[in-house]
Amino acid sequence: MIYVNKQDQNVKVNITDMNDNDYICISDFTKIKEGKSTSDDIIRNWLRNRITLEFLGTWESIYNPNFNSVEFDGFRRQAGLHTFTLSITEWCEKTNAIGIYEKRGKYGGTYAHKDIAFEFASAISPVFKLYLIKEFERLKTLENQNREWDVKRILTKNNYLIHIDAIKNYILPDNEYYKNREWLKYAEEADILNVAVFNTTAKKWRELNPDLEKAYNVRDYATINELTVLSNLESHNAELIKEGKSKEERFEILSSIAKYQLEILNNSEKIKLLGSDNNGTK
Repeated sequence: MIYVNKQDQNVKVNITDMNDNDYICISDFTKIKEGKSTSDDIIRNWLRNRITLEFLGTWESIYNPNFNSVEFDGFRRQAGLHTFTLSITEWCEKTNAIGIYEKRGKYGGTYAHKDIAFEFASAISPVFKLYLIKEFERLKTLENQNREWDVKRILTKNNYLIHIDAIKNYILPDNEYYKNREWLKYAEEADILNVAVFNTTAKKWRELNPDLEKAYNVRDYATINELTVLSNLESHNAELIKEGKSKEERFEILSSIAKYQLEILNNSEKIKLLGSDNNGTK
């Protein structure tokens, strides 16, 4: 849900997800229109317009392999006639359209794929459309930031239990002295991975970054690629521990793996960026 501020109006607009695509409730847009027309009337009048049908038909032809173009051609020929009427339900049932649909119950209304929703917003008010796009983009930016943070936290936990179990069962001797210093052993093993990936220990990183708000944790400032490699190294290190490799041997192996994997992931990102720039898309 987003709130679109148009001048002195604050319009609540519902958004839902279908097949990993954003569908926006265009019924909510009609709240800014004055007069006695209902949202259904406004949408129905918009739908019977030839330009609207051309847009919807083109969109469906691009994204919907099951689109019934024969039925669409029939609607297109009738568009503009005074006797022509068309409902969302009829459009969907006859053409197998997926870009727009009606939802019943709570948060019900007519929902449209964002491409179509923005087109409908133009018919409602070009100014409202601009505010809508701006607010929608702000929402997606926030979602992406939250998603990146969630991924980072998940990756730092991946294979953590395997890693700790291997340290406890294959490194720590079974006596009170070492049991009381388990935290030190864990920190040392964590720093093997830190140095392999970040080229620094956690303590040294904190000393080098005293002003950062979260300077106690180098991993909170790592990239997705670094955390992916770090997660992979935890599994590798656990296996090396089981094999009885020394700390020095493990460090050499893990450093080599980290360098190789980071190079692949970082180069892959560069290739994607170059491809995006060449295609003119993000």
